[in-house]
Amino acid sequence: MKTEPILANRLRKRQRHLRKWARRRGITCYRLYERDIPEFPLIVDWYGGEQSGEAVVWLYSRTRDETPEQADAWSRRALAEIVDGLELEETQIFVKTRQRQLGSAQYERRALGGQVRIVEEQGLKFEVNLSDYLDTGLFLDHRNTRAQVRAISAGKRVLNLFAYTGSFTCYAIDGGASATTTVDLSQTYCEWAARNLALNGFEGGFGGQEAHRILQADCLAFLQEELQRGSRYEIIICDPPTFSNSKRMKQGSFDVVRDHIGLIHNCARLLESDGTLFFSTNARRFQLNQDALPHNLSGKEISSQSIPEDFRNKRIHRCWRFEA
Repeated sequence: MKTEPILANRLRKRQRHLRKWARRRGITCYRLYERDIPEFPLIVDWYGGEQSGEAVVWLYSRTRDETPEQADAWSRRALAEIVDGLELEETQIFVKTRQRQLGSAQYERRALGGQVRIVEEQGLKFEVNLSDYLDTGLFLDHRNTRAQVRAISAGKRVLNLFAYTGSFTCYAIDGGASATTTVDLSQTYCEWAARNLALNGFEGGFGGQEAHRILQADCLAFLQEELQRGSRYEIIICDPPTFSNSKRMKQGSFDVVRDHIGLIHNCARLLESDGTLFFSTNARRFQLNQDALPHNLSGKEISSQSIPEDFRNKRIHRCWRFEA
């Protein structure tokens, strides 16, 4: 008996709707499917144009007692339906497996496929890598947050911490930021951020006195050094990892649940009196310690506004906007 292609049908329906939505917003990459059907606990993101493109698929384990043979059969069925529903060739689908990530493992190179693409988002361009890492280089769930940063950046000095590939920086510069500082522990991602700036015609460089500087550094140590220098910023974006124990970190390890208050306090000390701090995390067990927040900060959670409408999971991240 032939199985009803429920995943393929769902993907066709979603794509018909989201193609029009994305075109109106100048977006060529978006979340197409996110565990909509219990039988298919997977995620599908679309990268490409209106008529053709590619899909990045994250597969999750269904049950703990599933045998390897059962898992393989299910995966083959799911991928066949994705091919059918999106009218793609198998070579246009990039499959990744989600597991619990420790430390910096989420950002480590996974393969050597080199499938690099340029995507568009709300008037800007970004380099993504569909094959080599667990994530592609652009966190789609912060599309709205990036737009908020752009809207208030005119004439401002902006600090982008744990910057990954610098997408927030590009939005800030596009919004008229007078100066930006982009900081990440990974040299790979700092170089990627520099390419993203160049893609959009923005001038930036490593270290030095450039208006838009990129620094490969431990963000926690950098904050301490900036405090000693008496530096000040009018906008700070802080989206730290859930956990990191990189050997390059001076403090040894970072846990956002344990360490977020100290991090927020140091950010607040660098803010101008009328400055804005965006703080975000995707840690599932995170609870903001409201009572321990700096006295000079006021604000609220903006997750309902920061999570884009193409995301079914409204807990993909949590985000706060604080004003000094």
